[in-house]
Amino acid sequence: MRKEILQIQSYVLNRLTNFMYKNGFIWILPVILSKSTDPLYPDPSGSVQKSLDVEVYGQKLTLTQSMIVQKQYLISQGLDRIFILSPNIRIEKPERASTGNHLFEFTQLDFEIANANENEARKMIESMIVNSLRYIRIDMNLELKALGSSFRVPKAPFKTYRYMDLLDKYGENWEKELVESIKDPVWVIDIPRYFYDMEDEYGVWHNYDLYVPKYGEILSGGQREYRYEILVKKMDSAGVDKSKYSKLLELAKDNRLRPSAGAGLGIERFVRWIADVPHVKDVQPFPRVPGEPVEL
Repeated sequence: MRKEILQIQSYVLNRLTNFMYKNGFIWILPVILSKSTDPLYPDPSGSVQKSLDVEVYGQKLTLTQSMIVQKQYLISQGLDRIFILSPNIRIEKPERASTGNHLFEFTQLDFEIANANENEARKMIESMIVNSLRYIRIDMNLELKALGSSFRVPKAPFKTYRYMDLLDKYGENWEKELVESIKDPVWVIDIPRYFYDMEDEYGVWHNYDLYVPKYGEILSGGQREYRYEILVKKMDSAGVDKSKYSKLLELAKDNRLRPSAGAGLGIERFVRWIADVPHVKDVQPFPRVPGEPVEL
């Protein structure tokens, strides 16, 4: 672990959280154990082997894979803009270690915006990314030079691709082809995915992933489903255990689940791209690599 990487990471966290403060977000502390965590399926690119369950006071809880359900709950309690530096545990398949982009323990800048649509959320994300990179390029210049990093600050709006168009053009290898062809961050939208992502009556999914050159996806998000009947239908179709999401369904049934949009930005992946290092483990002082032993 190089000192310059941690200095950049510290500065990145400062810039991101300051951006959130200035844009009216409330900082929420993370949930480590939960009844309702992100099931992470169905997902065309998913690779999580299992969730980690523990018994606490006679109740079965799960180590948090993401706080999507908690974010929707808080938005429905009257909060309009929230963010969390959220630790996530995802037991990836060991072969994912070779991608350079996967960890089984990592941190997300997770956020949610009440009554926002996908375009409003993406516009805010673009502003956050561009704003942060401008400051990082100036204030972390010596550290970036020491690491040999030379990223360029992109201009918004970012170019957009549809998932099915990429799949038709490149096949199953579309992610590799895309990442090798771009010079700036791009959006991949309309991805058939989780029950909580909004799908309209035309079959269009209102979700979005952000891809950066060389290193791939660093952010995933979407406009949220809040309609009770559709949530139940999608959960049943995906084989999701509805009992784990009883509070979410209760809110939706009572028309108290507010529309929202949000995302999670992988801190380690973002820093990896900025620092231009070979593996995402290089930005962790205590690496958590799929299939590899933990030393400390």
